[in-house]
Amino acid sequence: MKVRDIMTTRVVSMPRSATVTEAARMMRDERVGSVLIVENDKLVGILTDRQITHTVIADGLDPREVNVGDVMHEEFVPLEPEMDLLQALRLQRELAMRRLPVVENGTPVGIVSVSDVAAFVREGVDTILMEGTVRVRRRKT
Repeated sequence: MKVRDIMTTRVVSMPRSATVTEAARMMRDERVGSVLIVENDKLVGILTDRQITHTVIADGLDPREVNVGDVMHEEFVPLEPEMDLLQALRLQRELAMRRLPVVENGTPVGIVSVSDVAAFVREGVDTILMEGTVRVRRRKT
């Protein structure tokens, strides 16, 4: 299975010049926990809701005055759509990041979040349980 099979393809992005307030509003309106920071269609960073609270608000900075480029994560490992899913999940765990961008030729094409992984696992467990139920029914008849 590949990253492409579970990634969310809706990319929510903005330029590094946007303010943190604009990013927070976009996250709220789009119902996402992060925005990808893009410059010339290339991924340059990621800003999460946690960064806003831990880096901006907790330090008493004014989110209307701080640009996302000043507080975004720049050190991250983007995933590729054709990357093996287990390899990507190990990487996500090692980096302790709840969301990892997926890029193709430097351009963001999706994101893999803990929610995507949970939905994938739930679907797998449901499939296993259904298969087990079918086997039990077959044995009874």
